[in-house]
Amino acid sequence: MTHADIPEQSWTSSSFSQSNGGECIEWAPDFATAHAVPIRDSKNKRGPVVTVTPKAWAAFVGFAAESRV
Repeated sequence: MTHADIPEQSWTSSSFSQSNGGECIEWAPDFATAHAVPIRDSKNKRGPVVTVTPKAWAAFVGFAAESRV
């Protein structure tokens, strides 16, 4: 999967992300499947799309939610 496979409006980021585009990733929930969740670096929108398993994505989101200050 590449950035060309996913329309720009399909990407979303956390509501806790900094408005200055700092350290953030985005994901494309409409393109997530039972096997892959696409994510990308918000600062490099034309860069690579990485896919992780839904289980790994859920673990990451849970960790991030517990770690926020």
